[in-house]
Amino acid sequence: MAGKSSRRMWTEKLSSCGGENFTNRSGTAHHNSGEVHIFKGTAIGIDPSLRGTGVAVVNFSETTPRLMFSSRIACHRSLSFFQCIEKIFTATSDILGEFSVDCAAIEQTIYVQNYRVSHSMGAAKGAIIAALMRKNLTISEYEPLRVKMSVVGVGRAPKEQIRRTVCGILNIGDNISYDESDAVAVALCHGWASKLQHFQ
Repeated sequence: MAGKSSRRMWTEKLSSCGGENFTNRSGTAHHNSGEVHIFKGTAIGIDPSLRGTGVAVVNFSETTPRLMFSSRIACHRSLSFFQCIEKIFTATSDILGEFSVDCAAIEQTIYVQNYRVSHSMGAAKGAIIAALMRKNLTISEYEPLRVKMSVVGVGRAPKEQIRRTVCGILNIGDNISYDESDAVAVALCHGWASKLQHFQ
């Protein structure tokens, strides 16, 4: 395995999938009976946060996925909670208006003990979901551990490793923020999962 780029390894991994049992997010197992449901289209991946939401639009029409757009919806500390929610909703809506997207993937909010943080994360995620639902998009959620395992192969991978890996997969420079690379990883996880299983 030494000497292989992450991009090549990811492509080979996709080519080798098929004929196994996989479980969707509802916990129901599906058997693809040798039939591989390959996702062909464009997905928007989102990593929700009140102050820095990562957004990435990835196209899966070719063998190797292509990054069409990525951005960080930054909400400065000077903005109030409600202003942040409005900005997240508006920015997400603007991106969806600019790109033709077939489906959406969101990273699940991890459990946090701090109530205020949990409340802020939930509100930011709600604003994003509202914008996505206005476009009647199918939304899939993925746990952070699954995203990291799918894309990096390490469930506790640090953000720098995630960014380095997704940049290698997409053959782009590493001048994207951690929030953007996290969003790219969510989109890649969905594109990969869509090949492994058929999302109803």
